[in-house]
Amino acid sequence: MSINYRHLSLVRKHDPDGIAWLYLDRAQSTTNTLSRDMLDELAGVFAALEANPPKGLVIASAKPAGFIAGADIEEFTRIDSPQAARDLVERGWELFNWLARLKFPTLALIRGHCMGGGLELALACRYRIVVDEPGTKLALPEVMLGIVPAWGGMMRLPALIGPAAALDLMLTGKSVDARRAKALGLADECVPPRVMENAARMLVGSGQRPRALPLMQKLLNGPLKAVVAASARKQVAAKARREHYPAPYAILEIWQKFGGNALAVPAGHPASLEAIFRSPTAKNLVRVFFLQERLKGFGKGDGKSGDFAPRHVHVVGAGVMGGDIAALCALSGMTVTLQDQSVERIAPAIARAAKLFERKLKHDARQVRFALDRLIPDPQGHGVAGADLIIEAIFENLDAKRTLFADLERRARPDAVLATNTSSLRIEDIAGALAEPRRLVGIHFFNPVALMPLVEVVRGEVSDAEALRRAAAFVRRIDKLPLPVKSAPGFLVNAVLGPYMLEALRCVDEGIAPETVDAALVAFGMPMGPVELVDTVGLDIAVAAGKALAGSAAQPPKRLMELVAAGHLGRKTGQGYYRWADGKAQKAAAAAVPAGLADRIVAPLLAATRRCVEQGVVADADLADAGVIFGTGFAPFTGGPLSYSPDSGKTMTDELSRPSDGAMVNAG
Repeated sequence: MSINYRHLSLVRKHDPDGIAWLYLDRAQSTTNTLSRDMLDELAGVFAALEANPPKGLVIASAKPAGFIAGADIEEFTRIDSPQAARDLVERGWELFNWLARLKFPTLALIRGHCMGGGLELALACRYRIVVDEPGTKLALPEVMLGIVPAWGGMMRLPALIGPAAALDLMLTGKSVDARRAKALGLADECVPPRVMENAARMLVGSGQRPRALPLMQKLLNGPLKAVVAASARKQVAAKARREHYPAPYAILEIWQKFGGNALAVPAGHPASLEAIFRSPTAKNLVRVFFLQERLKGFGKGDGKSGDFAPRHVHVVGAGVMGGDIAALCALSGMTVTLQDQSVERIAPAIARAAKLFERKLKHDARQVRFALDRLIPDPQGHGVAGADLIIEAIFENLDAKRTLFADLERRARPDAVLATNTSSLRIEDIAGALAEPRRLVGIHFFNPVALMPLVEVVRGEVSDAEALRRAAAFVRRIDKLPLPVKSAPGFLVNAVLGPYMLEALRCVDEGIAPETVDAALVAFGMPMGPVELVDTVGLDIAVAAGKALAGSAAQPPKRLMELVAAGHLGRKTGQGYYRWADGKAQKAAAAAVPAGLADRIVAPLLAATRRCVEQGVVADADLADAGVIFGTGFAPFTGGPLSYSPDSGKTMTDELSRPSDGAMVNAG
């Protein structure tokens, strides 16, 4: 027997086990999200099952894309009052408590992503089975949207896996895969796809007692909560200020003082739903979420290029940047040939790749070996002939790049994408050496390649639209965010970072200590101070980039030139503005920060971002905000540089034009 709802399907199969199967299938959507109408249908199903109880209930997804992606974020953006926010929380809280109270055993069969409210629904079930596939990910990422997991996650997750592991997930928003979920106790079983339904049927009917916490974990989740919370609060404070990011502090207090029930927090409390709703952080972080989704959309293409999945990538240049690009491609499953002048020059890149693979693949020796097998040293460049995509990552010299691309074009397949990782040269100038200059596009990575989420996809004056779409599709294949930009000095990210770092170094020339400058910008919300950033990038690179972006007439900072002349180039030489030891800047205590220092240093970045929009480097202000946030780490809680106003706090984005189509769509 089957009962079909708009978003759900309840099936009672004709077999002796008496198990009911509830399939989630949100109408007119490729993913399941917990909209109000889906919550209403779930309530109807629970009522029907209570009236005619099965021997067990399995909740699964009918969609290949995953279990549940979370609550409906679009609906969240339409909440217009604290009371409306409280009503939404109360709806999910009561519904999942109802699920937890059902007299018959319940099981969540999780295949694919299980996020936010989806995981909270699974936590309300008696059992959980995860399917051992790469796409299975479980997380409570609400903190990344400036909100809290208020549908039971703050209560049930610590009780299931212990407070330390639970707080680590809730305070960071990070996901765990199927095997890690089983190891944590978040899942009862981890099974391959072929046996998932039988495993679910057996477990839900087994009568097995739910997992119980060890005694010490029970104490940490009870009488010793204050100890755990104090330790976690110190870790949060080291990374985020409460006035910028109130949500992680609210999670700690709701768990410690209110049993994980956000509805129990009085309205006047800093951790209350009302306080979180009033904070602009949640609104801005939700905006950043949608900006990220827009960037992801550029890699989907038009049904043709969106299917572009290069099997073979050839990278020329085995330095830090080129070597790390090659390693990332190999980690993503592609065969990579890495070219440089000799095997000896390639060897350090292979060694760095091995460390990356071990870290990312959790020391799975078999998978590490497979990844290394896909990364092939190729000093002669034989891989050019068979590559789907060729990326140049040599030093920033126009003549050298032009000579290289003329040779690559002759040997490459006619349908191969030709790309340069240049950070400061015009695509048109490099492409001038090609018989078909339209073939060349820019794919500009940022250092460190493995960590930085943004990649600029650069359109030259004659770049082929299909090559650009394929480049964006490739960027998504390696799980990065493609940003379409026009060929211009510094593109977007370097064009806005240059003036920002220059102003910071001018402050140092004026006698303000580097530590004070950096402290001011970290307090502002930047992930790293600008002086430390210059040291990390390399002082020689900063000088070269400054000349390329500003021209030879610009006066470089005096102290910068003195350090470069002395051979002190920053982190890579152990000395720059700071002395470096074990990869860390050795800093003295910062002095009191002068009033207005952060705004002074940020002001050139804001102005440069506006210029990039006005000059069409990016298509609109939203893309500019997205690029600067994901490319520089600009304080996400502000919503982006064009949403930040130091005087009024009002958004400035609407002052600039916002065409609905990005530069990638308009190319060609």
